[in-house]
Amino acid sequence: MSEPKTVAATTEEVVAGLWYWWINDERIGGFIASAHAVQDGDGVVLIDPLPLEDAALRALGRISAICLTCGSHQRSAWRLRRQLGVQVYAPALVREVDEEPDIRYEEGDLLPGGLEAIFTPGAGTTQHAFLRAEPPHALLTADLFVHPSGEPLGFVPDEYLYDPAETRKSARKLLEVDFEVLCTGHGAPILDDPKEAIRGLLPEE
Repeated sequence: MSEPKTVAATTEEVVAGLWYWWINDERIGGFIASAHAVQDGDGVVLIDPLPLEDAALRALGRISAICLTCGSHQRSAWRLRRQLGVQVYAPALVREVDEEPDIRYEEGDLLPGGLEAIFTPGAGTTQHAFLRAEPPHALLTADLFVHPSGEPLGFVPDEYLYDPAETRKSARKLLEVDFEVLCTGHGAPILDDPKEAIRGLLPEE
């Protein structure tokens, strides 16, 4: 999938060492798309990066790596790889990529920035979430959830999901993970009891 034409002007710090930025992505009908970055020692790791103005990108600091949660979130990864001279990490099973990643990862692997990869199929076949080890623990998801500004957390509509039942199974799996902040690939972060927001989407067992 091609890189969006829309460019974000600024980033917002969610908690210490964790940033996000967003655009109304013309490739998906103008719906919100979000990208993130996490501190990695004296560097910064970009996660599913969207276009960002050069000044805002420089303000993040030295970029040390790019990590993709899934093949459909390649976004600006390949241009930034060439521009910044960094490695791109992508799921081992991803096949539909515009360029070959430098490193492929699997569930349980520890990625730059202290990010643990968690397999979360359903929205797609190779999607992963990342759990940041540095407290406060943040969970960064791909297409499992959407959280447009001013709206409650929701699932991506079923017609856009590869397997809606598997999506809900992955969401329930994430309730067993220790995190205090939820960052989605499509919307604003949730800092106020994100697990309760997820539970509200799931039928009682």
